[in-house]
Amino acid sequence: MDLEKLYKEIKNKSYYKVSEDNPDPILIAREKKDEYISLVCALFAYGNAKAIVKFLKSIDFDILDENEEEIKKYFINHYYRFQNKDDVREFFITLKRLKNENSLENIFFKGYSKNNFVIDGIDEVIKTIYNLNNYSSKGYSFLIGNRYKGKTKGSSPYKRWNMYLRWMIRDDEVDFGLWKKVNKSDLIIPLDTHTFNVSHKLGLLTRKTYDLESAILLTNKLKEFDKIDPVKYDFVIYRLGQNENL
Repeated sequence: MDLEKLYKEIKNKSYYKVSEDNPDPILIAREKKDEYISLVCALFAYGNAKAIVKFLKSIDFDILDENEEEIKKYFINHYYRFQNKDDVREFFITLKRLKNENSLENIFFKGYSKNNFVIDGIDEVIKTIYNLNNYSSKGYSFLIGNRYKGKTKGSSPYKRWNMYLRWMIRDDEVDFGLWKKVNKSDLIIPLDTHTFNVSHKLGLLTRKTYDLESAILLTNKLKEFDKIDPVKYDFVIYRLGQNENL
């Protein structure tokens, strides 16, 4: 198949464009252009896109510049699907502590730079998040995810985290590239169900298990089309699955 041709065709479709009519959490992230706000947008990016954007718009992100007591007072009615008001509040308290400690890029780079493996960088951020706040619940753990255990087969594909990295590292009409230390050729595609199913139908992926191993295999396949920027195809494949019923 001519993936590059398909890529160019989809980019010209109206549904490719991020807008109020075609909502996506990156709509808020692009507007704010902040690594911490973008992480909120990415980690809450599950479920219906309109519902995600509605929830994100309900938050005054200036609250991250306030102290923890003000954050506690502010988050009394915010909840989203698996996260109750306590989960949301504690997540923002953790982000405040992260902001006081270091930049997310520096924390990520500490893990990533060992082997240029982005999952190690993600694991470093997740480890830091859990170390900064001993709060625990199912909703909080679902939002942040589990630490990487060194095995790609059967592991989470870290879809929302890899999407966050795509936003932070790539820079084009979709992504906004705030980070400069990480090579975009090392990114792993954010594998969600749309991308997984469409990739099978396009013959880009044969592995049937939805896991990190499949995300890496798909990324390696995309490198055959563009070894420098393989994840540029992600948003096209995702939108194709959303809108073409493949």
